Amino acid sequence: MSIPVTDPDDIRERLDRVDYLVDDGAATALFFALTLGQPLLLEGEPGVGKTTAAKALASMVGTALIRLQCYEGLTASEALYEWNYQRQLLAVRLAESRGRQLQDADLFTEEFLQERPILAAVRHRGPIPPVLLIDEIDRADDEFEALLFEFLGESAITIPELGTVTAEHAPIVVLTSNRTRELHDALRRRCLYHWIEYPEPARAVEILRRRVPTANTALLDSAAAFLGRVRELDLDKPPGLAETIDWVAALSALGATELVRTDAVRTLSALAKTPDDRYTIAEALAELHAADSSGDGDPGRATG
Repeated sequence: MSIPVTDPDDIRERLDRVDYLVDDGAATALFFALTLGQPLLLEGEPGVGKTTAAKALASMVGTALIRLQCYEGLTASEALYEWNYQRQLLAVRLAESRGRQLQDADLFTEEFLQERPILAAVRHRGPIPPVLLIDEIDRADDEFEALLFEFLGESAITIPELGTVTAEHAPIVVLTSNRTRELHDALRRRCLYHWIEYPEPARAVEILRRRVPTANTALLDSAAAFLGRVRELDLDKPPGLAETIDWVAALSALGATELVRTDAVRTLSALAKTPDDRYTIAEALAELHAADSSGDGDPGRATG
């Protein structure tokens, strides 16, 4: 079942209404994911909005979001399905107390099957398929990817004891990766692909405006411009959108109406995530303040 969307511009406008702003590339990738019914792999630096894209897509379509958070050691029983062994054992004991003997076919039935996120997405019933977010697939072991091939290619899961379960309507599948390791070619071949960049300054300002409505235009402009420069520095963890939003919110909570160096340094706990990054960003603020003091700074730069 395809979702009724007309073109990438339609996607962009509808996502705008749920406060998720995308560029042409992301809008086109999401459009193809909906109209072609193929999984979409989103990659990009941490904090560029990959996970939020899936959440916004579910909100835009008006459907359920099912999330599978990946991690090292993730297994099929945690991602696809598992059998309720405790209930099976109780059923065996109850049957024995009544003088009956259960066969395997009596124990491996729907009654004892426990859905995990992927099976839940496959068996979802309703006019609109769910959005299944397989988040940070690169954190899972590479062997786990092989468990996904049947599902990604056929919207189906084979349960040896019950047979193959195929989705009535293919779920809308979004996978995200921060590229902490390379993904298998076999997985990539089953997906559409899009790399999400950090937003350009104008879109970053608009995102900040919606997330931190208390901040004024001068603060938003100068913070977005400064963060663009900060991401070019040699940082352990360059700040993403989430950190940027937290930082501007912290500045606004202090009553800042422009990027004043004193306030900016006081709020670096919302922006820098390592001691080295804090020092580097503080140095960048000092250089920006010195440039402004000498009259060489750009409009909107930090003042002291």
